[in-house]
Amino acid sequence: MAYQKLQANLAKVVVPSDTSYITAPGGADQNGCVLYIGVTGDLKVTTASNDDIVFKNVPVGFFPVQVLKVWATDTGASEIIALW
Repeated sequence: MAYQKLQANLAKVVVPSDTSYITAPGGADQNGCVLYIGVTGDLKVTTASNDDIVFKNVPVGFFPVQVLKVWATDTGASEIIALW
């Protein structure tokens, strides 16, 4: 199980992509990141355990799931920030 911190020390704007994984600033290896969602909507992600899933109507705020990828397909949420 991945450890989830309560504070972040790295942040990066996420551009949803069906091909690219989220990489930490500086290219550091990571076991996933949590997200901040700025505009509500559906969110398709690949979790740290490599499960692809669509979360419906994700509200604005913190999304406390360890995420490796935010998909462009099936994602309507926007203004997404990755936090490590």
